[in-house]
Amino acid sequence: MKKARTWLDEHGLDYRFHDYKSAGIDRAHLQAWCDEHGWQTILNRAGTTFRKLDDAQKADLDQAKAIELMLAQPSMIKRPVLDLGDRTLVGFKPDTYAAELAATN
Repeated sequence: MKKARTWLDEHGLDYRFHDYKSAGIDRAHLQAWCDEHGWQTILNRAGTTFRKLDDAQKADLDQAKAIELMLAQPSMIKRPVLDLGDRTLVGFKPDTYAAELAATN
């Protein structure tokens, strides 16, 4: 998150930060992100919150179950998600940000 925000600041790009860990996230956004990128990309399975789940919660994951997990515990959502209006970027890679944001200007 910090690297993405620093990169955006350094490039003079305005953004609005939404902390979905504290402010929450709605089902419609999660559904749209999963439809665009696949739930496997949006669900952060490498994080400690996911790893602490019991095996039953991790079993037979599909998009519906992943969305329910992320709604219940937003810290399982991969960060950052940069909403460009017509599409989103998930995770931070400077080259991807540069290419995608250059295409929108």
